[in-house]
Parts: sequence; C-alpha cells; structure tokens
Amino acid sequence: MAKFMNLVRCKVKASHREEYLKKMDERQKFEGMTTSKVVEVKPNEFFMTGEWKSEEDIAKARPQMIEFLDSLRHTLEELSPELGVTDPYSGSVIIEK
Repeated sequence: MAKFMNLVRCKVKASHREEYLKKMDERQKFEGMTTSKVVEVKPNEFFMTGEWKSEEDIAKARPQMIEFLDSLRHTLEELSPELGVTDPYSGSVIIEK
C-alpha cells in the first residue's frame, strides 16, 4: 500500500504567531498519520506536512482536521478569495529515499 501525504500552506497573522505554533505543537497526530511536520518557509508562512498510512486514513481524518483548522482560522491570513486561509494538496508518495 502506497504512503499518502498532505501539504497545507498558510500565513499566520504576526500577532497570532505564538498561539498558532503552540496549538500546532500541542496537536496530537490524527489516527492513521505516521508523521507531521511544520516548516516555516518565510516569516509567518508555513507548510504543514502529514504522512499517512493510506489515502483512506486521511479521508477518515478529514472531519477532525477541519475541526482543528476551525480552531485556528482566527490566527490565519486569507491567502486569496479563492483559497481562503489554506492552500492544501495531497497525493501518493511516488519516490522516497
């Protein structure tokens, strides 16, 4: 079974940076998630990555992920009217070394 990953880009309001990082650090892994990382690519702009056992596992966890995002929405800047506050992607891991 192929591993599955999700990546979510967001921008955090400078005034809410510490709150965002604390909540991300305290969050438990979702069921089926094997690893999770938060990467700062620019000041207050982050990518959250999650590795999952399968696509089915991420699908099952989606309601809990949305609930967690809802608890963070007030800390995030809108990326665009089309995207809202996150730019999410997911897919199968093709190459891993």
